[in-house]
Amino acid sequence: MDLFGTAGIRGSVTERVTPGLVLDVARALGAHARDAGDREFVVGRDGRVTGPGLAAAAEAGLESAGADVRRVGQVPTPALAFASRGRRGVMLTASHNPPTDNGVKAFVDGVEYGETAETAVEEAVAAGGAPADWDEWGDGADEDVLDAYRAAVVDYAGDFGVDPEGLRVAVDCGNGMSAVATPQVLRELGTDVVTLNATVDGHFPGRESKPTPESLADLREFVREGGAELGIGHDGDADRIVVVDGDGEVVHEDTVLAILAERYVRTSDADDPVVVTTPNASGRIDERVEAAGGRVERVALGYLHDGVAAARAGGGDVVFAAEPWKHVHTDFGDWIDAVVSAAVLTRLAADEGLRGLRDPITERPYRKVSVDCPDDDKAAAMERLGETLPAAFPTAEVDAEYGVRLTFPDASWTLVRPSGTEPYVRVYAEHDDVDPFVEEVAGVVESAVEAVTDE
Repeated sequence: MDLFGTAGIRGSVTERVTPGLVLDVARALGAHARDAGDREFVVGRDGRVTGPGLAAAAEAGLESAGADVRRVGQVPTPALAFASRGRRGVMLTASHNPPTDNGVKAFVDGVEYGETAETAVEEAVAAGGAPADWDEWGDGADEDVLDAYRAAVVDYAGDFGVDPEGLRVAVDCGNGMSAVATPQVLRELGTDVVTLNATVDGHFPGRESKPTPESLADLREFVREGGAELGIGHDGDADRIVVVDGDGEVVHEDTVLAILAERYVRTSDADDPVVVTTPNASGRIDERVEAAGGRVERVALGYLHDGVAAARAGGGDVVFAAEPWKHVHTDFGDWIDAVVSAAVLTRLAADEGLRGLRDPITERPYRKVSVDCPDDDKAAAMERLGETLPAAFPTAEVDAEYGVRLTFPDASWTLVRPSGTEPYVRVYAEHDDVDPFVEEVAGVVESAVEAVTDE
């Protein structure tokens, strides 16, 4: 059974993430936790119309497995993760997916379940476990977490930059859960906040939930016309952040990542400060982290938490972890948290200006293209590309741990990896002359796919 993707379970509420599935998954989560000696779960949900029904199914499944449930209601996913410290948590959310979808994310002590735990839960669901004995069922109660979470973010962000008194920031909440967190946190910090789409509504009437340059058109126009000095856009559950500069342009996600990564390394007193990121992340991150005295380790896309654990096991002190649009502020907590990102970036921008933060960063042109490849041919194509790509670009340093990544002496790079969800091989590239470069790489990929398909 293949239930968990790289961000929990997610899909249509009528075809995949039904109340029956959620009940079965929650019962398996409860039994798995009971076997580990844990009994208490916090359960939260985002603003989707289907949230109350699925939360009820989750509570029924957990309690029937012997768990005690603490209902925290509508909250951002990072607030649920915050609440799961010292216990376990279940969040009902489909993040940036359309309103027809919902999903399940599981946490233990503030960290999303890893692959081993997810596999154990999948096996328990497939086996169809029975409820606990009648006198071992758990109970439920309401609990508030938002006030404590927002206060903790305000306190943490106070160590960065300066008070943003008078700085005007526009926040597009996308009718998602950031509406109950980011504006309140920024106002508490002293920021002059203007909000767009700040009413929680599971239909997402203001814009689609995924924050993109296109969906953030209103935010960009507002900032460009002088309505604010900085813009922030979130997704449905507030674990993604997009930053808009004073000209109304979206700041590249890897530039945002590089700003934060360098700052965390520079302010760390660790002997071996490590930033964990993914293979598709820009070389600009390595440049700034190394300039600050740290090092970068990469892990497969969607497995940040496993990468953090592996880096710590290897003796590194992980000061920051991120993949595009998603940031883990490890000194605050080991979960993805865009509310913290918004607070820290606002204070840094108040101190140095967004342009000042970007000035040290080399922003090369970036492109991503997709090459058609049948799912059944991906493995053979990637095996062939492990030979043909290095042969085609002999000056590059090769890393074949997560796809094939080539890094060149001038710090330009390309990554070729199979899509986990679609019949494509993805090509990512960052290069001063990116268009002809990415076409050259894509040509090598197309030749490999054709050779495999013809065999």
